[in-house]
Amino acid sequence: MKNKYIDLIEQTSEFPTEEFQVVDNELQFNGIPLMDVIEQYGTPLRLTYLPKISQQIQRARRMFNVAMAKVDYNADYHYCYCTKSSHFYFIMEEVLKHGVHVETSSAFDINIIENLYESGMFKKDNFILCNGFKRPQYLENIQHLINEGFDNTITILDNKFELDLLLKGINKKCKVGIRIASEEEPKFDFYTSRLGIRYNDILPYYYEKIKDNPRTELKMLHFFINTGIKDTAYYWSELQKAVDLYCELKKICPELDSIDIGGGFPFATTLDYEYDYEYMAEEIVAQIKNICMQNNVPEPEIFTEFGSFTVGESGAYIYSIVNQKQQNDRELWNMIDSSFITTVPDTWAINQRYILLAINNWDREYQRVHLGGLTCDSEDFYSAGHNNAIFLPKINPADELPQYIGLFHCGAYQEALSGFGGIQHCLIPAPKHVVIDLDENGDYTTKLFAKEQSYKSMLKILGY
Repeated sequence: MKNKYIDLIEQTSEFPTEEFQVVDNELQFNGIPLMDVIEQYGTPLRLTYLPKISQQIQRARRMFNVAMAKVDYNADYHYCYCTKSSHFYFIMEEVLKHGVHVETSSAFDINIIENLYESGMFKKDNFILCNGFKRPQYLENIQHLINEGFDNTITILDNKFELDLLLKGINKKCKVGIRIASEEEPKFDFYTSRLGIRYNDILPYYYEKIKDNPRTELKMLHFFINTGIKDTAYYWSELQKAVDLYCELKKICPELDSIDIGGGFPFATTLDYEYDYEYMAEEIVAQIKNICMQNNVPEPEIFTEFGSFTVGESGAYIYSIVNQKQQNDRELWNMIDSSFITTVPDTWAINQRYILLAINNWDREYQRVHLGGLTCDSEDFYSAGHNNAIFLPKINPADELPQYIGLFHCGAYQEALSGFGGIQHCLIPAPKHVVIDLDENGDYTTKLFAKEQSYKSMLKILGY
C-alpha cells in the first residue's frame, strides 16, 4: 500500500519537476538542499533564489521574440519590471543585469532609480514608464529625471490634469503615454477601471492638450486588465479595443509608436500548473499585427510590465511545525513558528494560493492536518494543499528534528503588503531573509540579508 508522503505527491502531481526534487527523503528547491540552509540559518526563514529571476526574463523575451518572428512583426519587444512587486536592492540589481527597463508607481521609485544610476547599474537611456496617479512629489521627481537627461522617461497620464502639472517643472520636450481606463470584467464591482482616461475622452484630450503642444509628444498607449493575461473573450475584446484605439490615434499622431499591454503573465501556484505561455504570447502579437494591418498602420513597439512573473517563483518561506494539537475528533492542527497573516498576507486577504510541500520526512506516512499561525487571529491559517486539504508527514514526538514545511513561489508583494521592518500582528517578528545565488562554478551561495526582527526595533517604532 502506497501511503507515504512521497507516494501522495507523486500520485497527485507532476513530480519531481525541474524545480523540485527529493534526495534522501529531503526536498531540494532548484537544486538547493533546503535542510542544509535550515541547519545554517534556522526557521522561520525567507528565501530568495536570484537565478530564477533571470530565467523568467529570458523566458518571456524568447517567447515574444519567437512570436514576432512567426508573423514577421516589424517592431521590437521591451521587457519592463514592475518595481512594486519587490523593491529590494538585490532584486533590482539582478533585474538590471539583463538590460530590463522599469515601470514605476510612486515618488520613491524615482529615488530608487537615481540611486541605481549613481551606483552604475541604471543607464540614462533605459525606459522608465511612470504609471499611477501622480501626487506633487511624484511629479516633481519625474520632472527632475527628465531635466537630468533621462530621455526615455515616459509619463503615463492617468488623468486629464497631470500633463499641465508635469510641464510646469520641465525645461525640455518630454514624452508621454496615455493609460486607457479599461472596462472591468463583468463580475467585478465596477464597470470601468478607476485608473486611466476613459476611451471616449482620449481623442478629444489628444487634440486639446497634446497635438499642437511643442513641449510634449505622445509616444505610448497603455492598456492593462486587472485579471491578468488570460485566454478569455473578455481579455481579447479589451485588447482589440485598445489596439483599435492605437490605430485611430496613430493616423493623426505619427510620433505614437508603442503600446504597453501591462503586466499579467501568471506564475505557477501548483506543481501541475497549466498555462500556455507560448500560445498567449503568439496570439497577442498576432492580434496586434492583424489589427494594424487591417487599419494600414505600422505595428507598434510592444512593452510589458511583468512583476509577479519576474520575481514570484524566486521566493519561498520555510517554517517549523512547533506543536500539534488535536482540537476535536476530526481536526488536527499543526502550528508553525511564525504567522501566515504576517509573512504571506495575501493568503488571507485575497485567498492567494502557493505551492506547499514538506521539507523532510518524505518517507513517512501522511496525514490530513490544518496549518495554523501564531497570532490570535482566527484567519491565521493556511488550508490550500491537495484538493483544498493539507497532507503532511506524520509527526513523531520522539524526533530530534521538527517537521519543516515550505511555501513556494511567494516572491512578489509579501513584504510590501505586510510592511517590511514594521509592526506585525501580535508583534510576531518578521523572519530572517536569506538570498541564494550561484557562483561562477554553478555552486550555490547564501547571504543573510536581514536578521529576524528584534524586540528593540519594534519598541523603537512604537515610541518606547
